[in-house]
Amino acid sequence: MMGPAHSLSGAAAWLGVGAAAAAAGHTMPWPVLLAGALICAGAALAPDLDHKAATISRAFGPISRGLCEIVDKLSYAVYKATKKQGDPRRSGGHRTLTHTWLWAVMIGAGASAAAITGGRWAVLALLFVHMVLAIEGLLWRATRGSSADVLVWLLAATSSWILAGVLDKPGNGSDWLFTAPGQEYLWLGLPILLGALVHDIGDALTVSGCPILWPIPVGRKRWYPIGPPKVMRFRAGSWVELKVLMPAFMLLGGVGCAAALNFI
Repeated sequence: MMGPAHSLSGAAAWLGVGAAAAAAGHTMPWPVLLAGALICAGAALAPDLDHKAATISRAFGPISRGLCEIVDKLSYAVYKATKKQGDPRRSGGHRTLTHTWLWAVMIGAGASAAAITGGRWAVLALLFVHMVLAIEGLLWRATRGSSADVLVWLLAATSSWILAGVLDKPGNGSDWLFTAPGQEYLWLGLPILLGALVHDIGDALTVSGCPILWPIPVGRKRWYPIGPPKVMRFRAGSWVELKVLMPAFMLLGGVGCAAALNFI
């Protein structure tokens, strides 16, 4: 999938979680619903950190480009070290390590640990990074070109500061779901975990599939490209993604939001 579809699917997924949480008696305060949807939209771009041409590689200038090169090399090294006889030869690390359930769990758990141990500045950093990615993904037409980067960063920084201030107020959700002392913002890892998994599922629907199950082997392959039957797959950026899936994500997100806020 392309970046905009990934971001929309991430936002829709978190709004769906909000609806499920409300039905289960753990209704999200609206700041958690909003912040989580934006974080999940940003996190749904993050697995492409192994791709030099992806949206995330451009989001933070030379820093993200350099990080993408490192992650690409790391992913390729892990692929070579763990592949089985049935796995094909590769020339790079795209759609390997960062496109697995294990990576999603690791970054989600790491984000939660950072949030509860690093205090306000760690929360602000997590918000800022994912706000930048969410803006780049959801408002892709308005953020094209390097001249827009500074505006995106300023908007993300301002939004992060405001959201963190709102969440910090009693009853607004810093302790949503995890209420024990010292567990404030433990939930921040959930939309990050979910965003990564949604990205992987989206890529699994495309022609190449996605090795979500790694390191669990499937037959003669450890990097088995999970996906539906080939006749049901599509190419990234095709009309199926643009004309069918993206409108569906918008509709599902709207319904999920209404249900999460108890409007329906």
